[in-house]
Amino acid sequence: MQAYHITGTSGLDSLKIVEAESPTAAAGQVVVQIRSVSLNYRDYMNILGIRGVTGPIPRVPCSDGAGEIIALGSDVTTWQLGDRVVIPFMPSWLDGPFSQAHSSAALGGAVDGVLRQQVAVSADSLVRLPDAMSFAQAATLPCAAVTAWDALIVRGQLQPGSTVLIQGSGGVSIFALQIAKHHGARVLAITSSEEKASRLRQLGADATFNYKQNPDWATWALEQTGGIGVDHVVEIGGPETLNRSIQATRFGGHIALIGVLTGTSGEIQTVQILRKGIRLDGVYVGSRTMLAQVVDFFSTSPHRPIIDSTFAFSDAAAAVSHLESGNHFGKIVITLD
Repeated sequence: MQAYHITGTSGLDSLKIVEAESPTAAAGQVVVQIRSVSLNYRDYMNILGIRGVTGPIPRVPCSDGAGEIIALGSDVTTWQLGDRVVIPFMPSWLDGPFSQAHSSAALGGAVDGVLRQQVAVSADSLVRLPDAMSFAQAATLPCAAVTAWDALIVRGQLQPGSTVLIQGSGGVSIFALQIAKHHGARVLAITSSEEKASRLRQLGADATFNYKQNPDWATWALEQTGGIGVDHVVEIGGPETLNRSIQATRFGGHIALIGVLTGTSGEIQTVQILRKGIRLDGVYVGSRTMLAQVVDFFSTSPHRPIIDSTFAFSDAAAAVSHLESGNHFGKIVITLD
């Protein structure tokens, strides 16, 4: 089969397509023929070797893939050949609390990911796809959608009438917008352009703010809530945005820290977290159970994953370049024949 390997630390030039041995299904495993892969900012960091992200070299990047089962382990009885499935971000995390062991099994990081034609994976970890859900749609869900679900529904215990602040128009933010609106929340969105602001409003955002024109979005969020502050922030920026998120959050509110777009360390106003009684959750995706809930949500609700663009398997480097540009709105998908 063909696979992509990260072969070094020279940026996109390190991403090479190679001939690799096809996997076999050991006991308890199946082999999935990958049909679609979606990109996350984590993949970009891994491929370019930036912001302290490290792992074994060579390695296969990307965590999010969907496809069909082409081989069964000798003891697998729960699946059949041809079944359509999506693979969790951490196949070992089926349910229950998070652990270091699960983190160490995150695909495309410490272990090989899914940017390849075939992958062997535990049969128990897979989630079945509804007939109406495409491979491309399914591939957008394991990291970004599950993260948004964990942040708002599992950790946040989102209630109707709550106010949610989202940042930007990448995968997690748009999924958070869709999930929040479906559950009766009011959504405030900050973004970098009027075009993206308009599209966010079309998806249901109640108010938008262009932070390129005015960086003081925390004051705007307070004004939008009558000076009280928002109930939830889905924080994707990290150190350069977290202080504003703290300012924008109400007393007793909740911040889900899910991204490090602006770096991995910085000076944070911890006293304001204390004084306002804010709950700050670090959210690193979620379990197989959460992925199953997300698949059900996007197959039974009016909402569908927003796909910005699709690239052929041979054009994976171009897909990563598009992610790097920041011009996307929603998810970037790589398709395999």
